[in-house]
Amino acid sequence: MSISVFGKYPGYRPRRLRQSPAMRRLVRETQLDAGKLVLPLFARSGQKLRQPISSMPGVFQMSPDEIVREAQQAYEAGVPAVLLFGIPDQKDEKASGAYAWNGIVQQTVRLLKKELPDLLVITDVCLCEYMSHGHCGIVHRGTEGRPIPARVLNDPSLRLLADSALSHAEAGADIVAPSDMMDGRVSAIRQILDQNDFGDVPILSYAAKFASAFYGPFREAAESAPQFGDRRSYQMDAANAEEALREVALDIEEGADMVMVKPALAYLDILYRVKSQFGYPTAAYAVSGEYSMVKAAAERGWVDERAVVMESILAMRRAGADIIITYAATDVARWLK
Repeated sequence: MSISVFGKYPGYRPRRLRQSPAMRRLVRETQLDAGKLVLPLFARSGQKLRQPISSMPGVFQMSPDEIVREAQQAYEAGVPAVLLFGIPDQKDEKASGAYAWNGIVQQTVRLLKKELPDLLVITDVCLCEYMSHGHCGIVHRGTEGRPIPARVLNDPSLRLLADSALSHAEAGADIVAPSDMMDGRVSAIRQILDQNDFGDVPILSYAAKFASAFYGPFREAAESAPQFGDRRSYQMDAANAEEALREVALDIEEGADMVMVKPALAYLDILYRVKSQFGYPTAAYAVSGEYSMVKAAAERGWVDERAVVMESILAMRRAGADIIITYAATDVARWLK
């Protein structure tokens, strides 16, 4: 039988545990650690290129050499990993740049592993940045004389996603992270990696990725806005929590080693339920809109940037995130020091 401490000891005052900073640290339930952070980076061809992203102050499209410099600063601050996105010079309806041997992500991975061998390199596996139409899969537009509404084809897209993941692994990626939300893509990627002796390359699946208004600035950063329609036919409805759990369960069954909830702050309930139900290593992605809103408010003096960012990161950790992907990763690591 349990006894309420407040009933048995009416004079008990738990607030005494907050009397000093040392005491607060001692009894704090959730700890922040720079070793849990991942820094997203946007790679494009060139040298000494740092092209500002207007909607994301402090974030740039960078050439591979500048990516190395940015990653080194993050690593020295205590951030152990980066997540790479690529912006190709040319796009087509087969996303050729996504799986090209010398694609921009593949080039950048090789350079990072050469210059910073201890840095964990995670690669985003998707087709939207490489497709001329901006969608995450092959698009069927009908035939001449029989026009139909354009739609994304799930199954034919899986081979391109698998080829992309394999090309990243061959370049030296430590982790591949499919973000497309095509059904069956984790299984396709796991199979092709295993068949080519990359069975030890883990898959971090964007398992619960919602169709969200918070992605707005990312579309500028990755130059990946859809040329028609939207992505609601394959990304998740923000109203559906049970579906998110089913999606996570399917990805784990197909071979995902880690799972992700994206976005983070508006979906902390999903994050909590995913971690509680499955217990797998779970990532939360603090997406571009979350980053940009804090930046904009801080620039106007409306909020304390450091305090808001740290509180947000703490909320993600408290909800169950083992891994936090954030554009503020280097700043957070420095603040933690």
